[in-house]
Amino acid sequence: MEKWTPKHEAPEPLEGPVVATVVGGTILWFVLFLAQLPFYGWFADRGHTWWVWTPLAGAGLGLIGIWYVRGRDAALKRHAAQAAAKDAAGAEAEGSALGPGRAGRTDGRG
Repeated sequence: MEKWTPKHEAPEPLEGPVVATVVGGTILWFVLFLAQLPFYGWFADRGHTWWVWTPLAGAGLGLIGIWYVRGRDAALKRHAAQAAAKDAAGAEAEGSALGPGRAGRTDGRG
């Protein structure tokens, strides 16, 4: 089977407004729960009460998702800030290693 399976590199992950997407989905699940709640009797008569509780479970899991993606977003921003600070410190150290009066020269003459 392996000889018929093409080998491709994994695509880059899609980045976007992840926190807003999860918050919007959580709100949607909760609204669906509230919209079905008045019809609980109808669902109970037919043995379909899981239709009411499924959106509530989705909203609950969405709250966990909000907590997770907010932490992930903060960690990504923290990592980017550390990388930028490290790059800035590296560039500053490189400039001071050239000695006085040489840090500003970019024409290749020393």
